[in-house]
Amino acid sequence: MYNFFQIKKKDPKSRARLGVLRTAHGEVQTPAFTPIGTKATVKVVTSEELKFWGAGMILANTYHLWLKPGDTLIHNAGGLHKFMGWDGPIMTDSGGFQVFSLGKPDRKFAGHSEGRKPFSVEVSEQGVSFQAGDDGSKQVLTPEKSIQIQSNLGSDIALILDDVPGYPATRKHIVKSINITYGWAQRARKHHEKITAESVNPGQKLYGIIQGGFYEDLRKKSLEQMKSIGFDGYAIGGVSVGEPAEKMYQVLDFTIPHLEEDKPRHLLGVGTPEQLVAGIAKGCDTFDCVIPTRNARHGQLFVSAKLGRGYKVMNISRKKYEKDFTPVDNTCDCYLCTHHTRAYLRHLFAANELLGIRLATMHNLKFYLNLMAKIHRALKYESFGEMVKNYKERKR
Repeated sequence: MYNFFQIKKKDPKSRARLGVLRTAHGEVQTPAFTPIGTKATVKVVTSEELKFWGAGMILANTYHLWLKPGDTLIHNAGGLHKFMGWDGPIMTDSGGFQVFSLGKPDRKFAGHSEGRKPFSVEVSEQGVSFQAGDDGSKQVLTPEKSIQIQSNLGSDIALILDDVPGYPATRKHIVKSINITYGWAQRARKHHEKITAESVNPGQKLYGIIQGGFYEDLRKKSLEQMKSIGFDGYAIGGVSVGEPAEKMYQVLDFTIPHLEEDKPRHLLGVGTPEQLVAGIAKGCDTFDCVIPTRNARHGQLFVSAKLGRGYKVMNISRKKYEKDFTPVDNTCDCYLCTHHTRAYLRHLFAANELLGIRLATMHNLKFYLNLMAKIHRALKYESFGEMVKNYKERKR
């Protein structure tokens, strides 16, 4: 029996580590950035391109695929891997965050799930009910239902359904939230064991999700609850919900030291390049975020800074690039940077040509995956501390 997660090397000056995730669809070298394929596609790029650029795993969205085209259809197609033409590992989220973000909070209850009125979101010990965004139909998502959907999708790593408190949220609300998540986690684990025993998806691993807002004692309570159930790995949730970055780092500081060393840690919804570097230094192994693809659609490109001092963000729509016939990033080996100029990309965005979005997305994803490759080399040769310093300097 193979070990699902193995640590290959630890950084002597931080909590960072090199490791490997072994799944039914191949290995993932960690630390790893996981591009988001929300609706069975990483926007405007192909699975073959992702593999060529070095992506080890993608993350797909349980909520969206459940509602359209439906997890049963995908199961009948042979599972998500065959359906989208990606033969590498896939992680699926639980749908909890999407339900959380269905509607804008009322000002009176900003950041509180009880304040979200537009889509009638109701959280209870049973599960969560809501109106679907497309047609307004009433839907109910339970811990068991979320696990069943993810099993039908055939993902390699599934996540439990969790209640996601916003920011800011009262302590009273967060206490209620983690207790609901704990109850859901127990039911999710039990259902996952049942369907795994039935060989529905025997190789699928299950992660617990740690909540607790930005209270140290509540984070510790949540992680102890997850540890008591026993999961294959952990996801740290409830961050990237509008809080300052320093608060997210605090969560990692008083969460990660209390987790089992031999289990992988995924940081949900993070983040910018400096947040990835900091998260790895604090002991996280995998990450997912929409930033590289979302920013690309708005003409914002990540570009290496001089002398390796982190990076900068280029807004290609600015007038100064109109006659700039240099590459977007002369250190980058993506298709955009080796074939086109800043002036050409600016023209594509100004003309609303779809190729502009595609080229920018290709570049940003390659930038993120190249960053992970640099981090791997730095950890291997014990120079990661210099990277951490450079990205902190960039932040300042």
